[in-house]
Amino acid sequence: MALMKKLTVLAGAAGAARAYAKKNPEKVNQAVGKAAKFVDDKTKGKYHEQIAGAVRKVNSVTGQPGQPGPAGPAAAGR
Repeated sequence: MALMKKLTVLAGAAGAARAYAKKNPEKVNQAVGKAAKFVDDKTKGKYHEQIAGAVRKVNSVTGQPGQPGPAGPAAAGR
């Protein structure tokens, strides 16, 4: 039963995050963009496609067209 309780809490947190994202799309997109750039830089672009996919998913929830950013670590110096 502990697993069900954890899943319920996780579902509630996900719902709250989704609601916040819809109410504050600019803030969310800015934070996600910074986080995506940080992780992409730290992983040296190894997971760029997965990170870009996560950014696109967040943008679809916030209703913002947003772009995942430049491709790979070579673009980090721009």
